[in-house]
Amino acid sequence: MIGDHNVSSRKATLTLKISEFEVPPMQDMLIIGRKAPIGPEAARRMAEALSPEQFTLMKMDHPKIEAVLLRNSLLQMIDEKLLMNIILEEAERMISDSMVLRSELKIAMSVQREVDLL
Repeated sequence: MIGDHNVSSRKATLTLKISEFEVPPMQDMLIIGRKAPIGPEAARRMAEALSPEQFTLMKMDHPKIEAVLLRNSLLQMIDEKLLMNIILEEAERMISDSMVLRSELKIAMSVQREVDLL
């Protein structure tokens, strides 16, 4: 008879993204933990040497995250406070204070307008 016994299973879904190691080893931002092997100033100097005037270092008042090094063009597209709130909310779930996370951040704008027809 169908449905007489309970069937249980446990599954996990893994998504693996592999990409080429890039020089400089950063894309749009680095999230730097408080005890990370590379400090915020060293990360800023590295970015400045490889991509002059392209990144801004933002110090954080956060228990695990000391700073975020962020591509300037992103700050021109979206409000800094809004962007940092999103970054911190998502990063604090996976970062430890000894880690440096590299992140890709793409911003796409969607616009829909309604107009009166003549």
